[in-house]
Amino acid sequence: MADTTEEDAASDNRAMTSPPRKASWRFIGPGIVVAATGVGAGDLVATLIAGSKFGYTLLWAAVIGCLVKISLAEATGRWHLATGRTMFDGWRSLGAWTSVYFGIYVVVWGFIYGATAMSSTALPLAALFPDTPGGLKTFAIAAGLIGLALVWFNRYARFEKLMTVLIGIKFLIVVYVAARVAPDLPAALAGLVPVLPDGSLFYTLGLIGGVGGTITMAAYGYWINSKGWTDSSWMKMMRLDNRVAYLTTGVFVVAMLIIGAELLHASNIALAGGDKGLLELSNVLEERFGVFTAKLFLVGFCATSFSALVGVWHGVSLLFADFTERIVRTRKGIEENAVEEVAKGRRERSWPFRAYMLWLTFPPMGLLWLDQPFGLVMAYGVLGAFFMPFLALTLIWLLNSSRTPREWRNGWVSNGMLAAAGLLFVVLCVQQVRDLPW
Repeated sequence: MADTTEEDAASDNRAMTSPPRKASWRFIGPGIVVAATGVGAGDLVATLIAGSKFGYTLLWAAVIGCLVKISLAEATGRWHLATGRTMFDGWRSLGAWTSVYFGIYVVVWGFIYGATAMSSTALPLAALFPDTPGGLKTFAIAAGLIGLALVWFNRYARFEKLMTVLIGIKFLIVVYVAARVAPDLPAALAGLVPVLPDGSLFYTLGLIGGVGGTITMAAYGYWINSKGWTDSSWMKMMRLDNRVAYLTTGVFVVAMLIIGAELLHASNIALAGGDKGLLELSNVLEERFGVFTAKLFLVGFCATSFSALVGVWHGVSLLFADFTERIVRTRKGIEENAVEEVAKGRRERSWPFRAYMLWLTFPPMGLLWLDQPFGLVMAYGVLGAFFMPFLALTLIWLLNSSRTPREWRNGWVSNGMLAAAGLLFVVLCVQQVRDLPW
């Protein structure tokens, strides 16, 4: 896990110097990273509760959610490969307001997310090892420090392998549990027909909007560049990588919906909101299937939360590093190819990259001793609610303009999907703001 030289890092990140003749699943990687990062404990809970309340009725919404996120990730990757410019470089071309918004958002979001991710990873560990001194706080601090070390001392290639292992663990465990509860296949197939039961509108929108990722959607382009994919010759490979990622995500989410429908809906069992609902599910699993299945689910819960933590520590730090480096170098009059800088691993060794990791790790630890600070949580909720509309709508702007080569601009399908995503996230944004405890 030792640090690497610039030449070693570039070699690690550029495992392939040219695209394969035919896109193959053997070469995928960034999609696995975005899938492992994007589906966290919050997504598990939202899907589980949707299944517990409405059975299989909203299965169609989970499928649409995957299609929406495929279109967003594809657009992000296409921008990086078609233009040779990073996502932040594209935002800057739209005006200084994007830098102001992103700078405020990423600082506030990182502070709250750091505490949330550490606590979420700690919950299943505290349940597995209840006699550990310090309990939840000990595991939360350990999760943050381990995540920091894993990203600090490794480069993208090894980070990708770690994320592949973590998503493999959580995927196999959740699918295994779904198989244990014996899904009702006719009911599941009926759930593919769009239906809106009474009281299900915002559960439906949340299910569509929450299937895998928020700010990590913007990080996808940086991960494909870190893989060594830097121009349009990699477009077919990127698109296959993206589809595999959200197929994996889709199976994962459907498995959680099955668990909610069969284990909870059929038995009229209600879970608490938030990550603690997953702890309650482990108790239900223990009563139904025994200690082994319950403990195994807690391991999957831990892998889910920790993969999201590590992915954000790496991906959002890359975004922040690009944000900072581009501003500093522009003011100094230094020209650079940001995509090449990412591909060579230089952003991963920059001081802004490591400074943001430290910001994600240490200041949020103070929140572990506090009950939710009202003002900060409110600011986080408002800023966070606006990010996905910001991403969807700026992608429409960028990919329909002269900033993008004509052959790679949006077609009507891409525009339709991104516009639908933008509208969906605006509605969710308004609802989240309305639900804040003003």
